[in-house]
Order: sequence, then structure tokens, then C-alpha cells
Amino acid sequence: MREAVLPSSRQANLARLYAASALACLLAYAVPLPAFAQDVAGMTTKVPSNSQMLLAADTLEYNNDNQTVTAVGGVQIDYGGNRLVAQKVVYDRKTKRMVASGNVEIVNSDGTKINSDHIDITDDFADGFVNALRVETIDKAYFAAESAERMGGVLTTFHNGVYTACEPCEDKPNKAPTWRVKARKIIWNGEKKTVRFENANFEFFGFPLAYLPAFEIADPTVKRKSGFLIPSINYNSHLGYSVKVPYYFALSPTYDLTVTGSGYTKQGFLGEAEWRQRFNNGEYTLKIAGIQQKDPDAFIDSAGRNVDSGTAGDPNKFRGMMGTQGQFAINERWNFGWDVLLQTDKNFSATYNIPEYNAAVHQSSIYLTGLNDRNYFDVRAMHFEVQEDALNGNPAARSGQQPWVLPSLDYAYIPDVPVAGGQLSFNVNARVIRRDNLDEAFDTAYDPTTPVQRVRGLAGESSRLTAEAEWKRTFVTDDGLVLTPLLALQGDTDYVNVSSGSLAAVNQMATNLGQQDDMRSSFARYMATAGLEMRWPLLFSLASGSSHVIEPMAQVFLRPNEQYVGGLSIPNEDAQSMVFDATTLFERDKFSGYDRIEGGSRANVGLRYSGSYINGWGTNAIFGQSYQIGGENSFAAPDLVNVGAYSGLQTTKSDYVGLFGINSPNGFAASVSGRFDEQTFDIRRAEFKAAYSGLPVSVSAKYAFIQAQPLYGFTTDRHEVTLGASTHLAESWRVFGTGTYDLQEGLLVKDGVGFAYNDSCFTYLMTYSQSRDLNTREVTQSIGFNLSFRTLGDFGSSTNSVDTIQ
Repeated sequence: MREAVLPSSRQANLARLYAASALACLLAYAVPLPAFAQDVAGMTTKVPSNSQMLLAADTLEYNNDNQTVTAVGGVQIDYGGNRLVAQKVVYDRKTKRMVASGNVEIVNSDGTKINSDHIDITDDFADGFVNALRVETIDKAYFAAESAERMGGVLTTFHNGVYTACEPCEDKPNKAPTWRVKARKIIWNGEKKTVRFENANFEFFGFPLAYLPAFEIADPTVKRKSGFLIPSINYNSHLGYSVKVPYYFALSPTYDLTVTGSGYTKQGFLGEAEWRQRFNNGEYTLKIAGIQQKDPDAFIDSAGRNVDSGTAGDPNKFRGMMGTQGQFAINERWNFGWDVLLQTDKNFSATYNIPEYNAAVHQSSIYLTGLNDRNYFDVRAMHFEVQEDALNGNPAARSGQQPWVLPSLDYAYIPDVPVAGGQLSFNVNARVIRRDNLDEAFDTAYDPTTPVQRVRGLAGESSRLTAEAEWKRTFVTDDGLVLTPLLALQGDTDYVNVSSGSLAAVNQMATNLGQQDDMRSSFARYMATAGLEMRWPLLFSLASGSSHVIEPMAQVFLRPNEQYVGGLSIPNEDAQSMVFDATTLFERDKFSGYDRIEGGSRANVGLRYSGSYINGWGTNAIFGQSYQIGGENSFAAPDLVNVGAYSGLQTTKSDYVGLFGINSPNGFAASVSGRFDEQTFDIRRAEFKAAYSGLPVSVSAKYAFIQAQPLYGFTTDRHEVTLGASTHLAESWRVFGTGTYDLQEGLLVKDGVGFAYNDSCFTYLMTYSQSRDLNTREVTQSIGFNLSFRTLGDFGSSTNSVDTIQ
């Protein structure tokens, strides 16, 4: 490894810069840490019985009087997978000991290298004495000692030893590594599988930081051993400072337990326990956590709102969770598994950052999947836990409006043989949904200037079964025109049984929109499609080494009108997301789910382009428009969520959509995409992205614009810009930052800064971030840091509070 040469004064300044946090980390190592010595190797490995010794040397001398054999000059000994190289080796046949001298190197059967000027060992490599020892393990951990002795083949003692995982500097091999542990005595017990350090000092860039009288850790052959794991610390403005200390129980080769205690300065003690068990065909985990909060009112913001859970003065201070995950292989094609979260309130796991369960939206599910060639089967039951801040003291918010999906089924089948020269595919989807609370978003005191007209989820039950078949075949003419005819048929059956409150909400929405309420308890529908896609790729070159492809493209789909839409007669649960842009221009059905089916005849027309240049640059672009050429426009017909509103497809001629991107070999890439009014060419939606990754600076930028959507509750335009940057101050030092600014609200939504040090054996990361609520401007702050010593472990925050740019 080559390292930059630092003057001694600068080296001292760097060490002091993070000495305080490093010292805090080292104090935690005074307790047994099983991860510490996973790479510390013993002096030799014992030779298997019945092994033969192979010896090669320039000269070989036999002394029958002393019963010695002396090998001199380029001595090489191979014995049971262990190899010894030296200038001279003397073997005493009476004591069965070998004394090697002169640039001695032993390479163990596991790849560990031992170097010394003098080694005295038994002929079975079990016992020995070594002077000026240097050890290099197979994964580049380093160990040295003034002397070492091995007894009984199991106990090795290193005197005045040094351990590090930092590679020596090629330019200055005597230069102190980033970190190392020096100990008066290090004892490795091969029988008990432990390594004990006595009178140890931890050094940073050659400066001693901490003295550790004695500590014991697992030896390199132990993969699992009971003991304390690396602790972590963090800070959150609602929880205060926290220290998390885990303890690992290695109960069996197939199951174990980790118990963790966390202390929060504002909320008290949080206990966690995780059980893990493995089987021949799978594994599962079970986790529980709980806390008796001592100050729930710490979550009350300046406006008097509880931004986490419950209400002000809530006497129920206990919060907790139970989660389990598992996956088992029934056979090579079928898998069964689950991921289930139960908690006392909707936001506990996110607030206390419980690993595996802290996502903003957690999907609990039980599933069965099968995969065979081109056939796929998946059936699962699902429920979504939306872990969000409570609004106006309402702990339910969106979480209480999430449905139970009992179950959802997907099946796909593609025959192995062509059908009529083309590809035939089948898809089946079924879902049964139950929701306890109506999810609506409109004001019954209707205000036509700001109409929010949506019923996003009905309370009650609804079910649907969908089957779809599609056939398509591609032809290429002599002139290069690519023709792909397509035939598709889809059929649905639906059942709806909803509450009276849901029917009233649908009726109110129909009245406000001037539509007829026609909610049905059951119905069937179909959609048949005949289509043709035409592409004509044209390849040309403007200069030597460059190539360009321009591809005019058109699609025509003929089909009847979509059934049961204008009367608000069916729920829309899985097709509520609608984004029309260049990436969806040539989709046959632009709805995102099965509850809506695109009907009426439509043509999609556009132009695609890609180019590459001799200097390594590349470009790509798409531009086009969609036309409703017959029948009723599905995107103009209202449904319970008005999914087609503001989509750009609700008119006979759609908005224009386009995308342009460039990339370079030096790390720069950028793209711009947008949707433009089909008459005025005004921007309806736009996004710009740019990034450069290189030395010494990496930067990224993103801008997003969405025009006002009153029917969805967004009465003003939305503008947001996000910037990020990272710069390398030196070979190993980096400073970075990121921020997101809402241009419409004039608010810095979130921002953060940090700095990091990184080399081959040590990483240091320090971050500070803030986030602000758009409604109350309440600020939440987080501080995190992480120290990572290769082979020793990590100390600090479990997650970073700032998204970093490399």
C-alpha cells in the first residue's frame, strides 16, 4: 500500500482531530468483544498424522555422533501443508526439534505467513520458540512480537506483541500504521478458542490513546462466541442521546440470541431481544422490543401537536413491538416465507430505529412463491404499516386507513413453443381487500374553487379476479421496417360489499362531479385489443467513430370502451398512481394496476434516438404524443380517485412528453424530462438531474416541478431542488453535504453536512442533519458518527443521518 507522507506536525493534528471519539470507542473494548481477533492467527497449525516431510537444500550434512541433520542454502521443507523456507535448518533427531535461521518464513496450510530470523520448533510443528516474529494472515491482518513460544500444540504466548489490520506502507515500512494494539503479553489458547491481551495500549498514528489492563476475545477459528458486541451511540432531538449495548448468546450452531439494552436521556431504557434459528431448508428470526417512556410529551411540537404517537399527557407510556421474518425452501422451485410486524402504535419501530422494521412503510406479508422456467406463481396476504408523524393529535392518520389484502395472487405463464410464429403469454391476478376505515379526501361542504374529489379507499370488502392473454409476433421487412402485430384479451369479475358510510361518500362525490352514483355489488367486464407497432430504426454516422440511431415509432390499438367507469361504480385500489411521461408513452395500457383498463382506440407516435461518440460520450432521447382516435377516453372518465385528472392524457391529443440524457466517460451524466401542454407547450411536469463523480469533487443536483392539481389537494405549483456535494481534502479525507429546498414554501426541508476519513483499515464518519415540517416548521435534529476498525468492528450510530456522495 502506498500512503502520502505526512509531516510529523500534520500527523499529530490529524490524530488529535478525532482522538476524542476514538477514545470513546476504545473504552468500550475493555469488555470481551468476540469480533476483535477474528484474524489473529496462531504460530503454526498442527501437522496431520501420517504426513510425509519433503526437504530440499543446497547441501545436507549428517552427524551421527550428535544425531543431527543440517540443511544449508535455500532450504525448503513441506510437511502436512505447512511450508518452511530458511537459509539454514538444524534437526535434532533426539529431541525431534528443528532450529531454522536466516530469513525464516513459515506458510501455514491456512495461508498465514510467519517471518523471523530464528525459529525453534518441534518436527510436528506443535511446540516451538520464535524470536522477532512477524505474522501476516490470509486476509491481511498483521501480528508481530519480540518472541513467541508454543506449548502442547494449543497454547501460544506472544511477548511484547503488536496487532494491526493496516497494511505496511511500501515507501516507509517502519512508519506507524493508522492504528495498532501493543500488548506486553498475548496468549492464544487453541483449546478454549480465546485470545487474551495483557497490559495493552491502543495507538493512533503512533500516538497512544487508551490503556487496557486486560481483555479477552475469541480466537480466529471461532465464528460464533458469546459476548458483548460493539456498542453504538446516537442523538435525536426527541429521544436525546442514546447508548446501545448488545450482548450475543451463541447457544447452538443453529440458533442464537442477541439481547440489547439502549439508554435514552429523554425517554429511559429500551430493551430488545432477537432470536435467530437456521434449518437445512431456511431460517427465521423473532424480535421484540419495548420501552416505558419517561417523557412522552417530548414529542409535542411548538404548535401543541404530538408528532409521534398518542396525545399530550397520554398516561399510557409503554410502547413496544414484535416482529418476525422467515423463509423456507419447500423444494428447488417453491418458497414459503413471512414478514410480520405488530406494535403498540403505528410509529414505534421508526421512532426508535428498530433494524429491519424502521421503514416509513412496512409491508407485513405471508407468501408462497414458485418459479419454473418462464412460469411464475405468487400468493400472499399483506398489510401495510405507515409509520408517519401523527397529525393534529390523531395517531391513526393514514395507517388506520390501510387495507388488509387477503390474499393477492399473481400467476404468469409463457409457453415454451411459439404459437402461430409468435409469443403467447398468460397472466392471472386476484385480490381480496378489507378496510375498516373509509379513506376519503374531499370536503362535504363542497367548495368548487378548491375541489378535492377523491374516495381513495372504501370501508368494507372488495375482490377482483383478472385473467389476461396476449399474443405478439415481430416481422422485419427488406427495408428494415419492424412490424409487431398484437392481440390481447382481458376479463374481470368483481365483488363489492362496503359500508353505508362509504356509499354516502361515493354518492356525495358523484353529486359534486355531476355524475350518477352507480356502485354495484358485483359485475363482470372484458377488454379485447388488436394492435400494431411499427418501428423503423435508421443507423448513420456523422463522423469517424460515432454512430447514431434514429427510430420513428408508432403504435395503434383498437379496442372497445372501458366498462363501468363514468358511473363511479367500481373501486380503484391498485391503479391510483398515474404518471404519463416519456417512459410510459409506448405502453399498451398506461394504468398502473388492474382495477382500471385503458379503453377506446389510441395511437402513440414518437421518435427515439441514441448516439455514441468516439470520445466515449453517449446521448439518448425520446419525444412523442398520444392520440385518442376512437371511443371514450378512459383518462377523461372520472373514477373514485380521478386518476386520469392532470395526467396529460385526458384530452383527445395528449400533452407532449420528452426525455434527453447524456453521459460521459469522465463521470458526468445528466438528464432532463418533461410534459408539455399540447396547445401552448407550457410545462406541466419537469425533472432535471445532473451528477458528476470524480476527484477531487463529486456533485449532484435534482430539480422537480409539478403543476397545481386542485382535485388532489395541491392548489399551488410544486417546486423542489436537491443539491449534494462531496470533496476530498486529502488522500483519505472527505467533506460532504446535502440539502433539499422547497421553492414554493420557501423552506429548507432538510439539510446535512459531514466529514469522513477512510483508508484500508480505518473509517471515521461524522454527520449532522436537520429536517423541518412543512406545516409547523418544527425542526428535528440528528447527530451521528461511526468509527470502523477493520477486524475489530464498528462503533457509533447504526445509521447515517446524511445521504453521502462518494
